[in-house]
Amino acid sequence: MQILFLNDLLTFLLCFLLWGLLQLGAALLCLSLPEQAFSPERFFYRTHRWERGGRIYETLLRVKSWKHLLPDGAAAWKQGYRKRSLSDHSEANLRRFLVESARGELTHWLAIAPFWLFGLIAPPDVLWIMLAYALAVNLPCIIVQRYNRPRVAALIARLYPSPAAEPAQSN
Repeated sequence: MQILFLNDLLTFLLCFLLWGLLQLGAALLCLSLPEQAFSPERFFYRTHRWERGGRIYETLLRVKSWKHLLPDGAAAWKQGYRKRSLSDHSEANLRRFLVESARGELTHWLAIAPFWLFGLIAPPDVLWIMLAYALAVNLPCIIVQRYNRPRVAALIARLYPSPAAEPAQSN
Protein backbone atom coordinates (compact mmCIF):
# COMPACT_ATOMS: atom_id res chain seq x y z
CA MET A 1 0.00 0.00 0.00
CA GLN A 2 1.56 3.23 -1.14
CA ILE A 3 1.94 5.73 1.71
CA LEU A 4 4.37 8.20 0.14
CA PHE A 5 3.22 9.99 -3.01
CA LEU A 6 5.98 11.74 -4.94
CA ASN A 7 6.27 12.84 -8.54
CA ASP A 8 7.58 10.23 -10.97
CA LEU A 9 11.14 11.55 -11.07
CA LEU A 10 11.50 11.61 -7.28
CA THR A 11 9.93 8.16 -7.00
CA PHE A 12 12.37 6.82 -9.58
CA LEU A 13 15.36 8.40 -7.81
CA LEU A 14 14.20 7.13 -4.43
CA CYS A 15 13.77 3.61 -5.83
CA PHE A 16 17.25 3.75 -7.32
CA LEU A 17 18.74 4.93 -4.02
CA LEU A 18 16.74 2.44 -1.98
CA TRP A 19 17.93 -0.51 -4.07
CA GLY A 20 21.52 0.51 -3.50
CA LEU A 21 20.97 0.80 0.25
CA LEU A 22 19.14 -2.53 0.45
CA GLN A 23 21.90 -4.35 -1.44
CA LEU A 24 24.55 -2.70 0.72
CA GLY A 25 22.62 -3.51 3.89
CA ALA A 26 22.30 -7.19 2.94
CA ALA A 27 26.03 -7.38 2.23
CA LEU A 28 27.00 -5.64 5.48
CA LEU A 29 24.66 -7.85 7.50
CA CYS A 30 26.13 -11.03 6.01
CA LEU A 31 29.69 -9.78 6.45
CA SER A 32 28.97 -9.14 10.13
CA LEU A 33 27.75 -12.70 10.78
CA PRO A 34 30.28 -15.28 12.00
CA GLU A 35 31.53 -18.00 9.67
CA GLN A 36 29.60 -20.61 11.68
CA ALA A 37 26.38 -19.15 10.29
CA PHE A 38 27.45 -20.23 6.81
CA SER A 39 28.28 -23.88 7.35
CA PRO A 40 27.76 -25.64 4.01
CA GLU A 41 26.23 -28.57 5.91
CA ARG A 42 23.27 -26.47 7.09
CA PHE A 43 20.01 -27.31 5.35
CA PHE A 44 19.73 -23.95 3.61
CA TYR A 45 23.16 -24.22 1.98
CA ARG A 46 23.37 -27.98 1.56
CA THR A 47 23.16 -29.37 -1.94
CA HIS A 48 19.86 -31.19 -2.28
CA ARG A 49 19.28 -34.36 -4.24
CA TRP A 50 17.24 -32.62 -6.95
CA GLU A 51 20.25 -30.37 -7.68
CA ARG A 52 22.25 -33.48 -8.71
CA GLY A 53 25.52 -32.12 -7.34
CA GLY A 54 24.97 -28.79 -9.10
CA ARG A 55 24.61 -30.42 -12.53
CA ILE A 56 20.96 -29.33 -12.79
CA TYR A 57 22.13 -25.74 -13.20
CA GLU A 58 24.38 -26.67 -16.09
CA THR A 59 21.80 -28.90 -17.74
CA LEU A 60 18.84 -26.52 -17.51
CA LEU A 61 20.49 -23.10 -17.36
CA ARG A 62 23.91 -23.61 -19.02
CA VAL A 63 25.51 -21.80 -16.09
CA LYS A 64 29.08 -22.44 -17.30
CA SER A 65 28.45 -20.32 -20.38
CA TRP A 66 27.44 -17.14 -18.50
CA LYS A 67 28.73 -17.32 -14.93
CA HIS A 68 31.95 -15.50 -15.89
CA LEU A 69 29.84 -12.45 -16.81
CA LEU A 70 28.69 -11.89 -13.22
CA PRO A 71 30.60 -9.43 -11.03
CA ASP A 72 32.45 -10.66 -7.96
CA GLY A 73 31.00 -8.51 -5.18
CA ALA A 74 33.94 -9.31 -2.91
CA ALA A 75 36.00 -6.79 -4.87
CA ALA A 76 33.99 -4.03 -3.19
CA TRP A 77 35.13 -5.04 0.31
CA LYS A 78 38.59 -4.86 1.79
CA GLN A 79 38.03 -8.12 3.66
CA GLY A 80 36.08 -9.67 0.78
CA TYR A 81 36.92 -13.16 -0.42
CA ARG A 82 37.12 -13.26 -4.20
CA LYS A 83 35.44 -16.33 -5.60
CA ARG A 84 35.86 -15.77 -9.34
CA SER A 85 38.89 -18.04 -9.68
CA LEU A 86 40.58 -20.38 -7.28
CA SER A 87 44.35 -20.32 -7.52
CA ASP A 88 44.94 -21.66 -4.01
CA HIS A 89 43.77 -25.26 -3.81
CA SER A 90 44.74 -25.78 -0.18
CA GLU A 91 42.12 -27.50 1.91
CA ALA A 92 41.73 -24.44 4.12
CA ASN A 93 41.13 -22.16 1.13
CA LEU A 94 38.66 -24.55 -0.50
CA ARG A 95 36.73 -24.86 2.77
CA ARG A 96 36.72 -21.07 3.05
CA PHE A 97 35.30 -20.93 -0.47
CA LEU A 98 32.37 -23.10 0.69
CA VAL A 99 31.68 -20.73 3.58
CA GLU A 100 32.01 -17.58 1.47
CA SER A 101 29.83 -19.10 -1.21
CA ALA A 102 27.10 -19.66 1.39
CA ARG A 103 27.60 -16.08 2.63
CA GLY A 104 27.20 -14.81 -0.93
CA GLU A 105 24.06 -16.86 -1.44
CA LEU A 106 22.41 -15.54 1.70
CA THR A 107 23.39 -11.99 0.77
CA HIS A 108 21.53 -12.33 -2.52
CA TRP A 109 18.45 -13.93 -0.94
CA LEU A 110 18.33 -11.08 1.57
CA ALA A 111 18.68 -8.56 -1.25
CA ILE A 112 15.55 -9.98 -2.93
CA ALA A 113 13.37 -10.15 0.18
CA PRO A 114 12.67 -6.44 0.77
CA PHE A 115 11.33 -5.75 -2.74
CA TRP A 116 7.90 -5.21 -1.14
CA LEU A 117 9.16 -1.99 0.48
CA PHE A 118 8.82 -0.30 -2.90
CA GLY A 119 5.07 -0.69 -2.53
CA LEU A 120 5.27 2.01 0.15
CA ILE A 121 6.67 4.62 -2.22
CA ALA A 122 5.49 3.58 -5.68
CA PRO A 123 2.23 2.59 -7.38
CA PRO A 124 1.28 -1.12 -7.13
CA ASP A 125 2.28 -1.84 -10.73
CA VAL A 126 5.85 -0.79 -9.95
CA LEU A 127 6.08 -3.43 -7.21
CA TRP A 128 6.07 -6.18 -9.85
CA ILE A 129 8.84 -4.39 -11.71
CA MET A 130 10.87 -4.23 -8.50
CA LEU A 131 10.35 -7.95 -7.89
CA ALA A 132 11.40 -8.72 -11.47
CA TYR A 133 14.48 -6.53 -11.03
CA ALA A 134 15.39 -8.17 -7.69
CA LEU A 135 15.09 -11.64 -9.19
CA ALA A 136 16.96 -10.75 -12.38
CA VAL A 137 19.87 -9.24 -10.46
CA ASN A 138 20.13 -11.78 -7.63
CA LEU A 139 18.96 -15.19 -8.88
CA PRO A 140 21.89 -15.64 -11.30
CA CYS A 141 24.30 -15.07 -8.41
CA ILE A 142 22.42 -17.55 -6.21
CA ILE A 143 22.44 -20.12 -9.01
CA VAL A 144 26.20 -19.77 -9.47
CA GLN A 145 26.80 -20.24 -5.72
CA ARG A 146 24.61 -23.36 -5.70
CA TYR A 147 26.37 -24.65 -8.81
CA ASN A 148 29.91 -24.07 -7.53
CA ARG A 149 29.55 -25.24 -3.93
CA PRO A 150 29.01 -28.96 -4.62
CA ARG A 151 31.77 -28.93 -7.23
CA VAL A 152 34.25 -27.47 -4.73
CA ALA A 153 33.05 -29.91 -2.05
CA ALA A 154 33.72 -32.79 -4.48
CA LEU A 155 37.19 -31.35 -5.17
CA ILE A 156 37.91 -31.28 -1.43
CA ALA A 157 36.77 -34.90 -1.12
CA ARG A 158 39.04 -35.92 -4.00
CA LEU A 159 42.11 -33.96 -2.91
CA TYR A 160 41.75 -34.37 0.86
CA PRO A 161 39.86 -37.59 1.63
CA SER A 162 38.93 -37.83 5.28
CA PRO A 163 40.50 -40.72 7.18
CA ALA A 164 37.05 -41.82 8.38
CA ALA A 165 35.93 -42.30 4.77
CA GLU A 166 38.80 -44.69 3.96
CA PRO A 167 38.09 -48.40 4.49
CA ALA A 168 40.01 -50.06 7.28
CA GLN A 169 42.85 -52.26 6.11
CA SER A 170 42.95 -55.79 7.42
CA ASN A 171 46.18 -57.76 7.81
